[in-house]
Amino acid sequence: MRFSSFIIGLTSIFTLSAQAASVDEYVQQLPAGSNLAFLAQKVGASSPTMDYHGQQMALPASTQKVITALAALLQLGPDYRFTTTLERRGDVEDGVLQGDLIARFSGDPTLRRQNIRNLVTALKKEGVQRISGNILIDTSVFTSHDKAPGWPWNDMTQCFSAPPSAAIIDRNCFSVSLYSAPKANDTAFVRIASYYPVTVFSQVRTLARGSADARYCELDVVPGDLNRYTLTGCLPQRSDPLPLAFAIQDGAGYAGAIIKDELKTAGISYDGSLMRQTKPEEPGTVIASVNSPPLHDLLRIMLKKSDNMIADTVFRTIGREYFGVQGTWRAGADAVRQLLRQKAGIDLGNTIVVDGSGLSRHNLISPTTMMKVLQYIAAHDSELNFISMLPLAGHDGSLQYRAGLDIAGVNGKVSAKTGSLQGVYNLAGFITTASGQKMAFVQFLSGYAVPPADYRNRRIPLSRFEGRLYKDIYRNN
Repeated sequence: MRFSSFIIGLTSIFTLSAQAASVDEYVQQLPAGSNLAFLAQKVGASSPTMDYHGQQMALPASTQKVITALAALLQLGPDYRFTTTLERRGDVEDGVLQGDLIARFSGDPTLRRQNIRNLVTALKKEGVQRISGNILIDTSVFTSHDKAPGWPWNDMTQCFSAPPSAAIIDRNCFSVSLYSAPKANDTAFVRIASYYPVTVFSQVRTLARGSADARYCELDVVPGDLNRYTLTGCLPQRSDPLPLAFAIQDGAGYAGAIIKDELKTAGISYDGSLMRQTKPEEPGTVIASVNSPPLHDLLRIMLKKSDNMIADTVFRTIGREYFGVQGTWRAGADAVRQLLRQKAGIDLGNTIVVDGSGLSRHNLISPTTMMKVLQYIAAHDSELNFISMLPLAGHDGSLQYRAGLDIAGVNGKVSAKTGSLQGVYNLAGFITTASGQKMAFVQFLSGYAVPPADYRNRRIPLSRFEGRLYKDIYRNN
């Protein structure tokens, strides 16, 4: 008995060693210094088929959205909707609202300006021509910072990391056009549609075409209070304007300015002030409301397109709904941890959860822990309808053009979430092998860097690595 146990144990050690040696061969395709943690496990199996540094902590990047989506389904349910309401405090008499008008925002990442216009139209239909009180922009569903700890400061003005505030209109992103001046050294000028209630200044110096200064003079944007932005740096002379897009930093201020414009367009005046309401107050009488699509639809977009704003508004909402408090990053993180343990039996252990999108450089998780999440999803997919929300290799989302999976010949066979940050190329999801076996896998690859001369072709080693790895997994399992 002891002898057979010894033989079995020896065989297990030999198998794992062989796997490690095999993965080492794949790793040789990567740039020097790259760090790989990888795990592959048959769905429903109790132990991995391939384990290469499976306990190693790593940045999840956008694979974090898999955890966020599961927690959201467990807490909010697939039919949950964000609701934005226009409310009144007071009665309407002779065309005058005798009190305040409240625009109550819920963090709806799909809200558009047209929705605000429709709400104001409903107010107009009630016969309101004047508001005797204030206009209150209620953002009390969330509190504290709209930017999560560990977000790179230089991404903050980019639309893909627009702060997920309670008030979001048109994804809190606006565009401008920057025109070079006819004469070198003159200031470039900027144009912005009147549709956007923001102010943009230019301090950009125009460079002559071919100027040597262009190599190291960079464009930058400096956000200020009241959604004011200043463009700095240099712009070489060009015949066409340079299109730019920036993230709104003050969601409540932006929403207030839009509501003010829409009231003016509708011919509705107000006697009071435009104010923010940041503490929870008793709701007023609802005039009109607008709902987001159901949560399952939002999560599909979030996972397919790696939408950060949806992920982080959902994350803060999970914390708010679970604890019954104003949504914060801390509440979201604690709620996700407790939800997974209580409802899915998943202990996140020493995993660090900071946000819902994976943008934060403070997040840390091991492939082993992520594998627990994937195994739960696979076991309950008939009720969660989760795997269909993931990008499908060669077909849609962030896996539509993944060269390595195309080389591996697994298009249509891999459903997985990507995760990319500077030097990070992650995957977490499922592969159906040639034998029909469904396997879950986690690829956490960091420290990926190439010499400056090779930067334009930096993904070639990644494609070779993934091409060989997933081809072998597909054929040999």
